[in-house]
Amino acid sequence: MTAGDIPRTLGQPDQGFEGNRFTGIPMYDALTGWDLTKEDAASAVIPGLALSWAVDATDKTKWVFKLRPGVKFHDGSAFNADSVVWNVQKVLDKTAVHFDPSQVGVTASRMPTLVSAKKIDDMTVELTTKEPDSFLPINLTNLFMASPAHWEAKLKAVAASVTDPAERTKQAWTAFAADASGTGPFKMTRFVPRERLELGAFKGYWDPARVPKIDKVVMIPMPESNARTAALLSGQVDWIEAPAPDALDQIKQRGFKIYSNAQPHVWPWQLSFAEGSPWLDKRVRQAANLCVDRAGLKNLLGGMMEIPKGTFPPGHPWYGNPTFDIKYDPEAAKKMMAEAGYSAAKPMKTKVQISASGSGQMQPLPMNEFVQQSLKQCYFDIQFDVIEWNTMFNSWRLGAKDPAAAGATATNVSFSAMDPFFALVRFSSTKAFPPVSNNWGYFGSDELDKLVAAARTNFDEKGRDEALAKLHAKIVDETAFVWIAHDVGPRAISAKVKHVVQPKSWFIDIATMTKD
Repeated sequence: MTAGDIPRTLGQPDQGFEGNRFTGIPMYDALTGWDLTKEDAASAVIPGLALSWAVDATDKTKWVFKLRPGVKFHDGSAFNADSVVWNVQKVLDKTAVHFDPSQVGVTASRMPTLVSAKKIDDMTVELTTKEPDSFLPINLTNLFMASPAHWEAKLKAVAASVTDPAERTKQAWTAFAADASGTGPFKMTRFVPRERLELGAFKGYWDPARVPKIDKVVMIPMPESNARTAALLSGQVDWIEAPAPDALDQIKQRGFKIYSNAQPHVWPWQLSFAEGSPWLDKRVRQAANLCVDRAGLKNLLGGMMEIPKGTFPPGHPWYGNPTFDIKYDPEAAKKMMAEAGYSAAKPMKTKVQISASGSGQMQPLPMNEFVQQSLKQCYFDIQFDVIEWNTMFNSWRLGAKDPAAAGATATNVSFSAMDPFFALVRFSSTKAFPPVSNNWGYFGSDELDKLVAAARTNFDEKGRDEALAKLHAKIVDETAFVWIAHDVGPRAISAKVKHVVQPKSWFIDIATMTKD
C-alpha cells in the first residue's frame, strides 16, 4: 500500500480511500456497495447488506431499507436492524455508550445529511436525513458495519479499575481494532500497527460469488514508490499500488502485469477563497489552469494519467457546458497574470500543502515539482509544505483558515468523483465549509447553493444529472481548482494472481481473485 501505516481496522478506515480499499471493503460491508466486476463500465451502486431501499413518497427525509437476512459477523453474531442502528449511533449519537469521536471525521463528512436510524423490524430500518437528499444511498457505501456483539465483549473485558465511561469506550474500540469483526469476505487474523495486516478467508460469507479462493492476504504499508517496486521485483510481495513510473518497463520485462483503467479520481490543487488569498483573482486561477503542461506530466508518469477538462471528462452526464476550456496555453496565461499585476520580476508567491505519499496521491513529489516548474514560466513562485499524508488529510477537513494549513493557499488532496457529493457538493456548498466537510477553500455562493439544492432534491435520475451538469459547469467556469491529472490507478501484480478485474473505480475487489 502507498500508506505510511495500516489504515484503521475498527470499521471506519482512515488513510483516505486506500483505507476503504484495503481495510474497509475486504473486512466489512455497508448497506450499499460498488459493483467492481466490470472493466468497461463505470462502477454503479448495488445492494450490499440492504436488499432494497426507497425514499418516503410524502416525506423525502425518510428512507426505508430492507435488510439482507442470514448474514453473520465474523464472531458468529447475526446482522440485523439493531446492528444498523448501532453503527449509525457509533458516529452520530454522542449519548451512545459506543460513540467513537475518532471515527466521526472520516465518516460524518462523507454522509453529512444523515441524522438517525430507527428499527422498524428485525430486517427493516428507517434512516432520516436533515434535508431531502437523493445522494444518501451512494453516501452509505462509506458506513461499514462492525459487530455490536463483538464490541460489547471488548467493553466487558476492559479492566474494572477503568471507571471513566469515555475511557472505557476508547479502550474497547482499541481492543476491537486489534481483533476486528465485520461481515466482509475476509477476517482479521493478525495485526501489527505500522507493519502488517493479515487477513484470512471468511468461508461463511453471504455472497457465494465473493467467498475468497485466496486463503491469506498480507497487507504492508510502504509509502515510497521505489521501495514498493523493489519489494515486487524481489518477490517480497505479489502486488504493489502506484509503481515507480521509471520502472514500468523493467516490471513488465520481469513478467509482472501492469493494470490501469480510467477512473473517477481527480488529482488537483484545491484553492483557497479565504480573505487574503491570491487565488481570489479569477485571472490567476484561470492562468494556473492554462500553464500546466499536462502532456509533459503524462510523459513523466509513463502515460499513467488522463488529461482533465474538469472534474469529469466531456461526454460524462455531469460534465455540462463550461465556457472555460482547460488546456495548455502559457502565452494566454502570461497575459492574464500580467493583467493581474504579476511578472517575472514580480511573481505570485504562495505555498501549497502536499504529501510525500498516500491514498490516491499517485507520485506526489515528482508530480508537484513538475507542476511547480511548469507554473514558473507564467510568473508563479510556488513553495511546498510537505507533510505526512494522514496529517494533511486531517488538515483538509479543518480548512484553509485553520492553523493546520500553515499559511498554504492551496492543498493537493486527490479525491473520488464517483458520486455527486464526493465529486461536487462537498467542494461547492457553503454547508460543507470546515469542519463539516471538505470545502477546504471556502468556495461557495448563493448561486452555487441553489445549484446544489436543485441536484440534491431531485429524485429523478435524468433531472438530477441535468442539475449536476449545471453545477459542474459553474465550478469549472469559476475555476475552484487547478485540475492537473486524472488517475488511472496503476498497480503491478504478479502473473500468478489471476482473475484481476481493474474496474473504473477507486476500488478493486480482492475477494474474487485467485493465485497459482
